[in-house]
Amino acid sequence: MLVDVITAFPEILTQPLQNSIPAQAEKKGAVEYQVHDLRDYTTDKHRQIDDLPYGGGPGMVLKPEPLFKAVESTQKQCADHHQCEVIYPTPQGIPYTQQMATELSELDHIIFICGHYKGIDERVREQLVTREISLGDFVLSGGEIAALAIIDSIVRLLPGVLQDPESAATDSFSTGLLDFPHYTRPEVFRGMQVPEVLLSGHHANIENWRKSKQLERTRSRRKDLIEKRG
Repeated sequence: MLVDVITAFPEILTQPLQNSIPAQAEKKGAVEYQVHDLRDYTTDKHRQIDDLPYGGGPGMVLKPEPLFKAVESTQKQCADHHQCEVIYPTPQGIPYTQQMATELSELDHIIFICGHYKGIDERVREQLVTREISLGDFVLSGGEIAALAIIDSIVRLLPGVLQDPESAATDSFSTGLLDFPHYTRPEVFRGMQVPEVLLSGHHANIENWRKSKQLERTRSRRKDLIEKRG
């Protein structure tokens, strides 16, 4: 997979992508990252990427010219445009889900446009963006952190990235429920005991305990997920 990120602040992205699972994914050849400085696609001597909004109002808007150049330049690397998504993280987007992460992990090429200030010129959204994604009902200073979160959720699903592929299959939301509680050594810590069933070695009982805890935790914290399951 090729992941291109277009941003006015490349420093926000470069270091996180060199650590943990995103770095492992690249080291194993499952993904390649390319972070593009939006200012490299400007033509004026001031390398201006933003301007005042038409109609007045506070804030600045990212200009269409450099964004179009940046996206069209990166799109040339993808032979099949059907296998290339142009994603714009925005509070106005569709809420992000684990199912969406799985869908995106099957693509060959993803381009992220990181907005900033008051956002991007609407013509970029109309002509270039194929998917708008929201991480939740809150606002960030820019799209970089949202793009990193989405990238991390995708690359960990790529074949060969995680040492134990079953680990991702049992994560929260993968089964439509939240994950069950996890424990490790020591068996007793500050008077708190690991549940006996997990020490029993009885696999069927352990599985039943985990399923019941999943339902219990999901019902108390995310009743909407239970309702979706019918």
